[in-house]
Amino acid sequence: MAPVQIDTLDAIAIVTIDNPPVNALSNAVRVGLLEAMDAAERDPAVGAVVIRGAGKNFIAGADIREFDQGLRPPHTPQVVARIEAMDKPVVAAIHGHALGGGLEIALGCHGRVAASGASVGFPEVRLGLIPGASGTQRLPRLVGVEAALDLMIAGRPVDAAQAHDSGIVDAVVRADELLDAAIDYARSLCASDAAPRRIRDLPITTVAADFFVEYRNKIAARTRGQLAPDCIVRSVENALTMSFDDAVIAERELFTRCMVSPQSKALRHAFFAERKVTKPPQLAIDAEPLAISRVAIVGAGTMGAGIAQSCLAAGLDVMLQDLSEQQLEGAREKMARINEAAIERGRMDSAAGSRLLAKLRTTTDLGEVASVDLVIEAVYENLDLKREIFAGLDKNCSPKTLLATNTSTLDVDAIAAATQRPEDVFGLHFFSPAHVMRLIEIVRTASCSPVTVAAGVAFARKLGKLGVVVGNAHGFVGNRMFHGYGREAQALLLEGAAPEQIDRALVDWGMAMGPHAVGDLAGLDVGYKIRSERRDAPDDPSYFRIADVLAEAGRYGQKTGLGMYRYAPGSREPQPDPEVAQIIVREAEALGIERRNISNDEIVERCIYALIVEGARVLEAGIASRASDIDVIWLNGYGFPRHRGGPMYYADSIGLDRVHSTVCRLEGKFGARYWRVPRVLEDLAERGGRFEDLADA
Repeated sequence: MAPVQIDTLDAIAIVTIDNPPVNALSNAVRVGLLEAMDAAERDPAVGAVVIRGAGKNFIAGADIREFDQGLRPPHTPQVVARIEAMDKPVVAAIHGHALGGGLEIALGCHGRVAASGASVGFPEVRLGLIPGASGTQRLPRLVGVEAALDLMIAGRPVDAAQAHDSGIVDAVVRADELLDAAIDYARSLCASDAAPRRIRDLPITTVAADFFVEYRNKIAARTRGQLAPDCIVRSVENALTMSFDDAVIAERELFTRCMVSPQSKALRHAFFAERKVTKPPQLAIDAEPLAISRVAIVGAGTMGAGIAQSCLAAGLDVMLQDLSEQQLEGAREKMARINEAAIERGRMDSAAGSRLLAKLRTTTDLGEVASVDLVIEAVYENLDLKREIFAGLDKNCSPKTLLATNTSTLDVDAIAAATQRPEDVFGLHFFSPAHVMRLIEIVRTASCSPVTVAAGVAFARKLGKLGVVVGNAHGFVGNRMFHGYGREAQALLLEGAAPEQIDRALVDWGMAMGPHAVGDLAGLDVGYKIRSERRDAPDDPSYFRIADVLAEAGRYGQKTGLGMYRYAPGSREPQPDPEVAQIIVREAEALGIERRNISNDEIVERCIYALIVEGARVLEAGIASRASDIDVIWLNGYGFPRHRGGPMYYADSIGLDRVHSTVCRLEGKFGARYWRVPRVLEDLAERGGRFEDLADA
């Protein structure tokens, strides 16, 4: 069946786009739309046209695969222009999503009617692109320059009501009335003596002379280092200084520049990596995962409360267990504050917040969790304590109950060995704050069954999170790699770089936060306890020396007001601390380390290459199934710049021969303890391969 069909109903041509699963604007759809417009134009029995989507969406955007395969004509700007040039009125009937090129098609129509549950938007910036089919020219004419820029720079869709209020759509109706309402609207346009309303002909509101300078300054922090946002602003500027046709040509040139840029390629890699991650290649799970509707969380600290909040928001029945009534009450208060914040941001109404909290059950009795489908242990990082809890859960819980630990570093096999059902035990490593962060590492042990892992994958999806299946090793994937990254940041302190220089160099490169600011945020005591639990810590007196000295002195970071930095009361803004500078010099002298001037380039090279080296070892050991899984973890859990695609994609993009030669140089300079070249890197570099190739090996 053709992806675009045309039917006639009482002088109205109904053009239906049917390109499952999301009605992507593929080449075949573009061809079909042009043919449909030609057919409707020629047919004297047709007075107007309604364009709609089959299935769940109007048009959810472009077929992103075409960007790498090469775009074939007709291109979307041609289709939009052809629709708008129709002498017969064309109305878009929007349901589901009208995103990117889908919204541009709708803006080419002479009217837009939306179902109440629809959403519209331009998410292109999230793929390193700009709207490339006249979106940057039409939207400002409809909603104003600043509102159009805000929508495109944010990349987030708006709902039908917001779209109507701003002028993007002309009417909002119930979903079951959409087609009839669109037909009626098309008939009303036919009945009018006026020519069809073409957005290209609408005037554009002028702005102050310094508007664009101020707007660039406003978005500078959140668009740091990104090409697409600046191109969006430039293209909207063109709307005020060029003719419509010239500005559309310039827009397409900017779109093409973005499309072929390394940033867009990296962002498209991230897009597809996040879709692959739910299908672990080496598990071949055929069994149906166990249904999980009732969850118990053991441990009512910050992490336990965040996990409980996530489960409640997903509609699950939740029991929170802790030995301390005070802890349980504190968890309720934390969750109430989370709801209040969501209400203030307009993401939840107060009634929904009250209903959510009312569904939470609490208990001090571990025996009360016996009949749930899944127990998630979320106590602090201590192997003996976790083993004791799991032994108790094993005795108390139904044989059908799955047991998960939220440990971030500890040996999940050792925890599972405390039970008589190791096949039902796995890791669910949530990232903090658990109710906000999208990422969960799903840790498969040597003994856990495929059904258990499948249940973990399904559970993460139920919570609306990205669940990445990883193997069991100290720190799993994310924290194991972070130890290498942090190790270099700590070594650089002793060698002569200040904390603020290291953090600034890495933030300027694109990281969301510097490693020392991250340590203060998480708590230096947390890392200290984790390292003290390790049984395989390197025999290296300089290993995290400064962080350990500060933790031993009670400088835990933001929670104490003193850490790697100093914090004013009530502030989270890190301030360099001369006392820390003195401690660093003292410890370097004690270790016999000669201090020197260190460049920002060396800081970035050593920290980022440490990530790549450890990532290669993770792949070599089978702890991660694919390089792209590692990228998903680092993009969503550690603030790696999305426009660089993730550490392993970044390595592939600069060439593994270059990575190999750099690591060899670092090994020669700093020794093989940390910089030994992984065999997998050596092999791939020799044959001109990529980490990405290992997924197909």
